Amino acid sequence: SFTMNTYLFVYDLMQFCGHSWIFTNMIIRFMSFGKDSLADTFYSIGLVMRLCQLLSILEILHILIGIDKSRLFPRCLQITERIIVLFVVINSQEEVQGKYVVCVLFFLWNLLDVVRYTYSMLARMGIYYQLLTWLNFSLCIPLYLLSVLAKAFAICVSLPYFESFGTYSIKLPFPFAFSIYFPYVLKMYLLVLFIGMCFIIQNLFSERKAHLGTGNIKKKRS
Repeated sequence: SFTMNTYLFVYDLMQFCGHSWIFTNMIIRFMSFGKDSLADTFYSIGLVMRLCQLLSILEILHILIGIDKSRLFPRCLQITERIIVLFVVINSQEEVQGKYVVCVLFFLWNLLDVVRYTYSMLARMGIYYQLLTWLNFSLCIPLYLLSVLAKAFAICVSLPYFESFGTYSIKLPFPFAFSIYFPYVLKMYLLVLFIGMCFIIQNLFSERKAHLGTGNIKKKRS
């Protein structure tokens, strides 16, 4: 309906503005301060980044109520990966926030999302540009692969701090005699992350084939 389409357009616009601000801020800071800007990336843009990622949870709701035709499981996996790495791993360990991998990860996420939300906004209005369509369904594949490697590296970097500080590790008193050692949970999650990556990459290739097949772009533009 017109109302739902307008709502989705506003949502995409908000996400586009947020990610564009982050992306532009990162580039300007790097051009102004060089490598010194990388260490405090999280402190300068972390709040907006967290707001954008929390807002992205709405995309799962959009699919569940049927106003977004994307596949639920792959989108849910992608959002969950970001939420876990950003809020559980990076946000909880101040020592990790100053690592260069955080800057790399934020750069990959925002480059991907600026293209994605730009394409989505224009698509709501029935506007399709061949180059933008190609970028949206082609660039996402290598960027997602690189972001998974960055996520895995961020988790590995954080492990010594989780071991030292005992963050999220739980030891229940007698008579339960049960404990959760969080570094082990993160190591198991690394396996889940790479298994999920295979499934998401397969879905991204399927979407690329569906949208960039012979004559598909021309039909949309006509």
